[in-house]
This record gives sequence, C-alpha cells and structure tokens, in this order.
Amino acid sequence: MSPRSSDFPFVSMLRAAFAAEAPYFVNSFDRAAAMFGEEWARNFEVTLRELLGAEPAVTAAVQGYADFAMDALRLHKRFEKTGEYEAKSYADASSEVYLNAGYMNDLYLPGIMLSHFLWPHHYRQRLFFEANFLPEMSAKAGSARFAEIGTGTGYYSRLALTRVADSRCDGFDISPSSAAYTRRQWQAFGVEERAALHLKDITREAPAGEFDWAVSVEVLEHLEDPTGFLAAIHRMMRPEGKAFITAALNAPNADHIYLYRHPDEVRRQLEEVGFTIEQYYFGSAYRPRTAGVPVPESAAFIVSRGEP
Repeated sequence: MSPRSSDFPFVSMLRAAFAAEAPYFVNSFDRAAAMFGEEWARNFEVTLRELLGAEPAVTAAVQGYADFAMDALRLHKRFEKTGEYEAKSYADASSEVYLNAGYMNDLYLPGIMLSHFLWPHHYRQRLFFEANFLPEMSAKAGSARFAEIGTGTGYYSRLALTRVADSRCDGFDISPSSAAYTRRQWQAFGVEERAALHLKDITREAPAGEFDWAVSVEVLEHLEDPTGFLAAIHRMMRPEGKAFITAALNAPNADHIYLYRHPDEVRRQLEEVGFTIEQYYFGSAYRPRTAGVPVPESAAFIVSRGEP
C-alpha cells in the first residue's frame, strides 16, 4: 500500500479485512492505493471512519463487497460470451434487489459503497464530480437546492452537502434499504438537517421546476425506459438548472437492464429530452485482456437544462 498505514488506520483495517476475508481482492485494493495515493487514502479514511466506525462493520462491508464483486465477475464472464445482459424486467429487479432487504444490506449497498474507492473508473468519476460540478454549485450562492435521484448509499449527495455549505438536498429512491443507508450516511457526516428523503418513483410523481441542480449516478442502466426517466429529471429542474448524470456501460449486474455499449448512446438520450452537454468523463474499469472484449465503463455528463 502506497500511503503510510499508520496515518490511515481505518484504511489499513480494511486491507487487513480483505487479506483475511477476501484475499482475491487484495490486489484490487493495492492497485487503487498505488494509483491514487495519499489523497485517495485520506478520502477513504474519512468515509470508513465516519460511516463504519469499528472493525466489525469494516469486516462486514468487506464480506458484502466480496459477494457483490464476485457476482459481477460471474455475470461479466457470461456477458463476454453472449454480448447481452440477462433478460430481466424492472419489476423483477425491484423484487430481487431493491425491495430485498437482506440482499441490499448484506451485499449490494456495502458493495457499491466500497466500489467508489476500489474501482478506478468509479473513483475517477468522483474526482470529476468534485472538480467540475461542485465548484459550480458553490459559486451560485443562495441557489444550491439539488435533487439526488436514486440515492443508493447517499454517497454523492453527502459529497455535495459537505462541500457546498448552503446546499439543501431532496433525495429520491424506491428502496427502503437505500433510504435507510442514505440517512445513515447523512447523519454520520452531520448533514441530515439540510436533507429530506422521499420514497418515490419520479417517473410517476415528481415536483416540477423546483431544483437548481440534480444528481443521478448510475441509475439509467437499471431502467427499461431511461429516456422517460431523463425527461422526468428535466421537468424537475428550473430553466437555468444543471445536472450531473452518469451511466454504467458494458457492466452486467443483478439489476442492470438497459445495455449501453457506448457513451454516445447516453449522450443522445440526454439531448433528446432537452439537455445540453457541457462536460463529460468516460473511463474504463481496466484494460481489456484482448482487443474487442468489453470491459465495464462509466460515462458521466454535466448538462444544462436548456429549453424542452
């Protein structure tokens, strides 16, 4: 590990838990540490300390991540052969994943939380968000009410709430487990008083024209109709609003339905509903072993609302 272990006790604790519970993933941990260095360790340390706070919780998170990542690896092996995701409806995904408290709490949520640091394309996406989206929010004093649609673990809304002093958040998710985890993260970082959470499907019921900013991270691939979802986000925003919207590409998972193969597919959908692309990030999880073999990727866009 590149950063000094004594300076980051929770990060060191996490690595020890990987070595004991899931040694297969120690190399992934070490690669991320070497790739991103002390800044990565500092950010990771804060998250682990505030959100988990004790060795049993760290060990449980490692076990959940290992199951989550192994499931993703299994599905990706199949995807390499078939070129398609396993057929699944949104109703099926909701039943099997979002409304399955055991799966969400034991595997899915800790897996996603740790992936923000252990998957290079995820960590680079965070850096893009912090460097290019949050400064714009901070510069618009008194105009920093934002919506996070699909809160997941509450990670991105927490970053915004802690970095932008006057910001206020309305979070939207359909999963009670995600809602509970999001609240836990907000509380751990002392920002819950500036945030409200709604168990609501925005494509069926959402406020119109209320938000200056919107954040939606890796939700589109979970949907049968991502364009309809993007149109709902567009309706929620004020005319001068801006949004940070991302999608996972070539990344099979238990609840991934819509297969994006290239970031231009996401771009076209964003523009179709009226968004204007201002900046974007595109990153791969790793180099393909063989030319032409798909690898998981992230595409993130900063967009302005524009006119419908």
